[in-house]
Amino acid sequence: MIDVLIAGGGYVGLSLAVSLKKAAPHLDVMVVDAAPEGVWTKDERASAVAAAAERMLDVLGVWQAIAPEAEPILRMVITDSKTADPVRPVFLTFEGGGEDNGGDGRPFAHMVPNTALVGALRRACDELGVSIRQSTVVELFKSGDHSVAVTLAGGETIEARLLVACDGVRSRLREAAGIKAVEFDYGQSGIVTTVEHERPHGGTAEEHFLPAGPFATLPLKNNRSSLVWTESTYDAERLVKEDDFIFEEELERRFGHKLGRLKVVGGRRAFPLGLTLARDFVAPRFALAGDAAHGIHPISGQGLNLGFKDVAALAETRSSRRTASASISARSRFWSATRRGGASIPSGWALRRTSSTGSSPTTSCPCGSCATSASASSIACRRSRSSSSARRRALPGEPIRGCSPASRFERNRSCLCPPLIRLPAPSPRRRGEGTSGAN
Repeated sequence: MIDVLIAGGGYVGLSLAVSLKKAAPHLDVMVVDAAPEGVWTKDERASAVAAAAERMLDVLGVWQAIAPEAEPILRMVITDSKTADPVRPVFLTFEGGGEDNGGDGRPFAHMVPNTALVGALRRACDELGVSIRQSTVVELFKSGDHSVAVTLAGGETIEARLLVACDGVRSRLREAAGIKAVEFDYGQSGIVTTVEHERPHGGTAEEHFLPAGPFATLPLKNNRSSLVWTESTYDAERLVKEDDFIFEEELERRFGHKLGRLKVVGGRRAFPLGLTLARDFVAPRFALAGDAAHGIHPISGQGLNLGFKDVAALAETRSSRRTASASISARSRFWSATRRGGASIPSGWALRRTSSTGSSPTTSCPCGSCATSASASSIACRRSRSSSSARRRALPGEPIRGCSPASRFERNRSCLCPPLIRLPAPSPRRRGEGTSGAN
């Protein structure tokens, strides 16, 4: 039996494998990827890696291999205008990362070719002893009390303690687990390509808000830029099929001429844009990560970085000392609590109601490290499915202390319990007393 089986060999699945092996070298981790061997080397796209994700990759020991191919984003410019406007008024600008701007000297993000990112993670997997199986599809799985039986294409069955689905926004495993998802189609597609220009970009990323959608230029090495060009799905499909002359003519109308002559140097593809959010991130012996859990619009360049946050949360939960004695399934539920507030709490995790008898009741948090006291009230530890305004409720003048959404990471970073909700305590009664408590 292996400890963790990861379905999906992209940057999320690979970084999760590396993180787990770094945090707990004794774990047996396997990655199964449906893509054929070597197909990742043909990916011409690039991704924005935020500073927090860069630090995570540095801790994992892979950033040094990525850095030579990474181009820092030093400045961001945002405009809002019509496509034909000769001048585009600047709506917002900000500098990033420099010590003179109050930063730590690091850029706020880097543009990294996907081949460099995936290649470094695959080499780290090889060094750590992570098994990677290409052209392998997970057909179905069945969760039990102590393991999950995973059936691969061809009939082979593997027993694992935990199955993690990193198989993308159209996750088949999410559907197989019975997890519903909220989906919204924007009716737009993003054209992704790479252009070469005469003048240097100076590490500046630009995002032009045009009537059809945002048009983003992101700096790459060697006077090149990566483009994410949003159009209606019909127009995007039409543009990618046009010849180079018409495509570059339409490109120049949006890109402008300030960087000189443009030339498309990469292939061009259109990807449909939409919102996908899984209603739960876990099921028994099963967890979602990356786009399988949440797919978002690329406008902020945060899709990859949200996936890395999933990886960090799940790896930290798996190796946490406070949950070391719990089952791996229970730990995955703790991880879900850190990534969203809508999952249900298993029985036994809620704090028990305590009566008020004049003294201040003290209730222990299920993580074993928090205690909450209050007078004339009872405390319950449970997650609210309602809006953020209702996640934390208290009696007037008596703020909740302990694990609240605002303080659980500031006051006690190891506490993974859901928010505390104050419930009114019943008034003590004696025989013969009325409802008001008077004789």
